[in-house]
Amino acid sequence: MDARYAIEAEGLEKIYRSRFRGRQIRAVSDLTLRVPEGVKFGLLGANGAGKTTFVKMLLSAVHPTAGRAALFGCDAAKPEARRPVGYLPENHRFPTYFTGAGMLNFYGALSGMPAVDRDKRIPELLAVVGLSDWGDVRIKKYSKGMLQRLGLAQALMHRPRLLVLDEPTDGVDPLGRRQIRDTLNSLLDTGVTIFINSHLLSEVEVFCDRVAIIHKGHLALEGRICDLVAGRGYKLAAVQATEEIRLAVSAVTPAATLDNDRLEVQISSRGELNRAIDLLRQSGALIESVTATVSTLEDVFIQTTQGETQVTPPLPTEVLA
Repeated sequence: MDARYAIEAEGLEKIYRSRFRGRQIRAVSDLTLRVPEGVKFGLLGANGAGKTTFVKMLLSAVHPTAGRAALFGCDAAKPEARRPVGYLPENHRFPTYFTGAGMLNFYGALSGMPAVDRDKRIPELLAVVGLSDWGDVRIKKYSKGMLQRLGLAQALMHRPRLLVLDEPTDGVDPLGRRQIRDTLNSLLDTGVTIFINSHLLSEVEVFCDRVAIIHKGHLALEGRICDLVAGRGYKLAAVQATEEIRLAVSAVTPAATLDNDRLEVQISSRGELNRAIDLLRQSGALIESVTATVSTLEDVFIQTTQGETQVTPPLPTEVLA
């Protein structure tokens, strides 16, 4: 498989079988996805859509029923494929008798870091995640948000090339979320690929470059966020309008509503907008505002998972150009 991709999955499938009733649950089905190096990538899906199963197959915590996956061109089933990966699971648990610094030292040793490197790296990471004053405090006294920050430090301990984060800002206050985003953005200068599995659509929309949406185990949509949330049209507002004016504007676009003398119109194209403005001015109405309207990632997600749109997911080869 291609080493230019941080993550590459081809025809990945996972079927869970019940031993007693003979039932089969298809968690992931024929999923093909490529994540180029050096991008901020978000994986979205409703609960039970197959996101976590997909991530576990990438990390070889779950073995696929069919298909294959690779990390930086190396078969994901091989131990060496996971060496450049930092992972923060959802609902992670750390031994509460450790201090924050002690826990980082333990996990750094597990990843093969020499003691001299761990001693230098630990205070750096505690400062980065805002826990410098808590390094010598036992973890049992940490809040949920502090545990999330410590988990991020753990994932960064061995300077990974690929960072896989499962709900990294869950339970973190708004200031802490901004700090985590700033920390992750600073990693991009070093070429780190960031892969986020989340259901917080607003966070993903603010942070990520590209997203993929999984629906019922299938890849439903994939692409750049700026393309997926492209503009949908214009919202035109006018005052001193009448029902007669509303009916006239409705000939241009049916999305016209009148409240007292205030008219609001949703228009899909620039040509329709200018025709509506000309008609309103000729009728004596006063233009109050014209606003470009865009869809949000939440709109795209709901339309995709409810089957309101049918999109063929493109392979992100243009990113490599």
